[in-house]
Amino acid sequence: MLRRLYDFTMSLAAKPRAKWFLGGISFIESSVFPIPPDVLLIPMVLANRAQAWRIAFICSIFSVLGGLFGYLIGAVFFDWIGAPIIEFYGYADKFDRFKDAYNEWGGWIVAFFGLTPFPYKVITIASGVTHLNLAVFIIASVTSRSLRFFLVAGLLWKFGDPIRDFIEKYLGLLTIAFFVLLIGSFLALKYVL
Repeated sequence: MLRRLYDFTMSLAAKPRAKWFLGGISFIESSVFPIPPDVLLIPMVLANRAQAWRIAFICSIFSVLGGLFGYLIGAVFFDWIGAPIIEFYGYADKFDRFKDAYNEWGGWIVAFFGLTPFPYKVITIASGVTHLNLAVFIIASVTSRSLRFFLVAGLLWKFGDPIRDFIEKYLGLLTIAFFVLLIGSFLALKYVL
């Protein structure tokens, strides 16, 4: 089953409309969707290494735009839903301290987690909730997301065939590792926040 899914993704990655799918996935991953755009970025670069930089650019731009949407979700909807819940449970003081700490280190938090497989939507929404300075948020997002996607694309561009062979040989183990990282990120988030 994994092999068929991999082959399907590789065939989709070679199609002209794949860039639209990549842009869409990059956008919604930064605000609500749990699967990172790497699942399409990697096969797209492997299918057409000459387009690596363009693919990374599309992924970066739409990820930052989606991050702005995540920021909006945190900034607008938290006041309606989240704040009353926090007050009801008596955590308003603790949340104010969290906001102060987040805003002190927010730019670094966005920059660091924007580079990692950690669910970026959590960071974008938290940035909106705490009203992190929007310019700081945008600069940190553009820097970290671009660095991440251009680094992945660059490595695939440089070492494409050996990496493709490695992925095809260890597809099952890599899939398990991906889901362990994804679930581990959510568990880490539970203990951090």
